Amino acid sequence: MTTYGWLLFLHITGAFCFLGGAVTAAVINLAAQTRERPSEVAALMRTTQVVVIVVGVGSIMTLVFGLWLVHDVGYGYGDGWIVAALILWAVAAALGGAGGKRERETRFLAERLAAEGDAPSAELHSRMRDPATLAMSYGAGVALLVVLVLMIWKPGAG
Repeated sequence: MTTYGWLLFLHITGAFCFLGGAVTAAVINLAAQTRERPSEVAALMRTTQVVVIVVGVGSIMTLVFGLWLVHDVGYGYGDGWIVAALILWAVAAALGGAGGKRERETRFLAERLAAEGDAPSAELHSRMRDPATLAMSYGAGVALLVVLVLMIWKPGAG
């Protein structure tokens, strides 16, 4: 296999981890929003700890091997679609990290409430549906989808 083939394979593998992990986290979050008992919410949200590792590894892989591909193929680092993808990658990482931090705090609340009797909580219910947290998390997902479109379409690439 050529260097290009390996780089592309590793870049796409990273993209699957990054995007797949983000989708998995969203599905887990949606499932947690339907639960009333704090112990159920906490259990679901704990599973995202593994997903966060997959997302992190995938994000690093897409960046490293993507930039290496730019060099190997001979694209310019200043090409519009590459610059836009890098900016959106950073936006997705920042939004996902900020949303994830807020979700981690919500998990801590769910764990505390589960230990204190596991009764449904209006505060937990509200935190699970916090518009700012949801906007950050789903905004990261939208940014990733736009990056994917840019990577497939490569507008302006010769």
